[in-house]
This record gives sequence, structure tokens and C-alpha cells, in this order.
Amino acid sequence: MEKNTRTEHDLLGDREVPNNVYWGVHTLRAVENYAISGQPIGAIPALIRALALVKQAAAKTNRKLGLLDPQRAEAIEAACVDIQHGRLHDQFVVDVIQGGAGTSTNMNANEVIANLALEKLGWPKGHYSALHPLNDVNMSQSTNDVYPTALKLALVFAIDSLLEAMEGLRAAFAAKAEEFSDVLKIGRTQLQDAVPMTLGQEFSTYAVMMHEDIDRLREAIALIREVNLGATAIGTGINTDIRYAKLATETLSELSGVALVPAHNLIEATQDTGAFVQLSGVLKRVACKLSKVCNDLRLLSSGPQAGFNEINLPERAAGSSIMPGKVNPVIPEVVNQIAFEVIGNDMTITMASEAGQLQLNAFEPIIAHSLFKSIEHLTAGCRTLTDNCVTGITANRDMLAERVRVSAGLATALNPHIGYENATWAAREALRTGRSVAELVLERGLMAQDMLDTVLRADVLTAPRAV
Repeated sequence: MEKNTRTEHDLLGDREVPNNVYWGVHTLRAVENYAISGQPIGAIPALIRALALVKQAAAKTNRKLGLLDPQRAEAIEAACVDIQHGRLHDQFVVDVIQGGAGTSTNMNANEVIANLALEKLGWPKGHYSALHPLNDVNMSQSTNDVYPTALKLALVFAIDSLLEAMEGLRAAFAAKAEEFSDVLKIGRTQLQDAVPMTLGQEFSTYAVMMHEDIDRLREAIALIREVNLGATAIGTGINTDIRYAKLATETLSELSGVALVPAHNLIEATQDTGAFVQLSGVLKRVACKLSKVCNDLRLLSSGPQAGFNEINLPERAAGSSIMPGKVNPVIPEVVNQIAFEVIGNDMTITMASEAGQLQLNAFEPIIAHSLFKSIEHLTAGCRTLTDNCVTGITANRDMLAERVRVSAGLATALNPHIGYENATWAAREALRTGRSVAELVLERGLMAQDMLDTVLRADVLTAPRAV
């Protein structure tokens, strides 16, 4: 009977590997060692695509330099293209959280690419004398330049989706700002009544927040584009041709469509994870802003009878198993929770970066896991906030208008005309009696009706004026 396994060998000895899998002995040991998160690297398509691009660029470069024969190089490149198009992602089975600074991820990629290339050459899996995972697929490389380069490239791919989702949310807030531009309301500072503004102005701030964070995220991507490909083990470029680093980076840029920049000092770049910390900090900034906005949406829609009740959020689900008719702000709540996670991920990334020692940071796998989770969840959060909440928000116009009419905060607009002391009296008397500021000022003869009507116009109340 034909064996269901093949024998593979590494420095620790022989192991039996299932015949039907494309990974090999190094991956087998990693699967046994790192049953941590339950999430394989294959669950991050951007990372697998980036790994295949790096390996393809390396094979093309080694062929151009005469280091790898055309037959092997072409088979490796063809295998990499298949993987980029989604083939065999289920064969990338190593846990995303792993020891070894990403070595197991690199080994998993080397073995899958090698065995797929062997099939293309007509050889069975594991026939490494014809094409070897390390000697051929990993030629001129080390985990220590492959893994961070692939990680950075994958982050560029993933951030593109986040930017698209953030732009959609920004546009939704901008549309609401336009829709609510004529809705006058009372602003608040420290949760206390302040001065009038429009609901459109309130929503326009959320659009501006998103726009600013989109810009900050694009700035962070610029740092991510600097790679250490060709550094090999510690940045000295040992076992590479002097032309390799520059040519490999140019080739990878061409293949990926991402303008990558070779690091000026490969030794520094191999140990430095500052770009990941910078990116994580921007993601934390996005999370903080999103959470603040969601806090506002929950406050503004609170009630409906005993809260602010200024806006209505779309009703997405029944809110209680015991209170009939209750509806909760579930979409802002889920985005709040995403923000909490991203802020926690930032601390993980900070500690992992700080813990690097000498010529290498061994903790890039947890940095990668945390960054991809933050980006993935922020992307989904922006999309659900846009589609399931913001686009369906409506304003309680009558209630907002009545609150402005009776607000003691209108007294602030009268300061230049009746003085601070008279304005203070009007505000406090309005609160004490429930009468309007305008009524009290007219009654005492502090202002004429026509002047009062001018001062309390919406356009005067909500913007600077010429003096």
C-alpha cells in the first residue's frame, strides 16, 4: 500500500509529514509548539500575499544575478503567483503568535512554495533534492528581512481597506452635516448647556476628525514603506550578492505596485520596530476619536423620554429581554468596544517593541497579530457605523428648537449689548422662573425688540460677525 506520509528531516531528526499537505517538517514542529491563538497565518490573506510577493521578488533577483537556475526560479515564481491569487492559503497553518521572530512563518512559506514548485516541475512533494525550501526558495534571505518586509507590505494592503472605510464614514458625516445645517440647537461644555450651534456644525466636526485621521494614517504608511530586504540575519547582508538588496527591493516594488524604499542602514532597520509603533499610535488615535464620536451619538440619542433625545439612531435590534419597546444604541456600542481593543493592542505593540534586544526584535509576531486585528476591526467598525447607524440618523427638530427658545445660554449672545451682569441676571432668572431670556430682557427694557431679533438670529448665534 502507498504510504499516507512522507519522511522529512531537519536538524532535530526525521518526522512523518502527511502526503497531502504542502507544508513540511519545520511547519509541523511549529504547529505542535504554538497552539496559542487558534488563528493560522493563512487567515490573514494580505500577509500570505505579501510573503509570496517577497519570495517571487527574491527568485527573480537571484535568477537575474545568476545565482538560481532559470528552471527552478520560474517554478518558484509560478508557485508564488498562484498563492498571490489565493491558492493554498489553507496550507499556511502556523499560529500567528509564535516564538522565533517569525521563523516559523518564513519556513511555512518556504515549504509550501517549494512543494507547489516541485509539482510544477513534475516531482512529488518532499523531493527536495530537485528544489529545496531553504537552498532555493530562501536563497539570499533570512527570516529577519523576509518577515518584516512582508509584514510591512501586508500592512500597506490592509490599510488601503481601512482608509476606504474611513472615507466612507467621513462622507456620511459630511452628508449629515449638510442635512442638519439649518437645525439650531444648544451646544454643551462639560455636559452643561453652553451657547447655540447647529446640529450640522456638530456633525461636521465628526467629518473633519475623520479627514484628519485619514491624513495621519497616510503619513504613517510612508514610514512603513521603508524595508530591510537584503539585510539577511542582522543587517550585514551576509550570503547575498552586493547588488541583491537594491535589485530585490526594486523588483518587489514592481511586482506589488507599492513604492518601497530600501532602508539606509540595514543593521538599524533589522532591529528597529519604530514604524510599527508609529502606525499603532495612529490607529489608537483613530480609535480614540471614533469612541468619542460614538459616546456623543449615544448621549445625543439617549432617552427617548428621560435623556437628551436630540437625534434618533436607526433601530437595529430589540434592546431588552424584559423591557418591552426598549431599543439600544448597539452600533455605537460595538464601535466603542473595538476602540477599547485597539487601545489595548497599542500597549501590546509598545511593550513588544521596547523588549527588543541588540540586533533583532524577536516579538514581531505579536506586533503583527495586534496590528492586523486593529486594522481589521477598525475597518469593520467604520463600515458598520456608516451603513447601520450614521446614514439613518434623524433629528428631533421641534424639541431642539424649543430648547433653544427657552435656553438660558442665549444670554451669552447678549453680553456685548447689555453687559455681563445684566446677562447673568437674565440667565439665572430664566433658570429660576422657566421664562425665556428674550422675554425677561424685553420686560426690563434692556433691549429693543428689533435689536433682540437681530442678535438672536441663527446666523448671528452660530458664527463670528463683523464689528
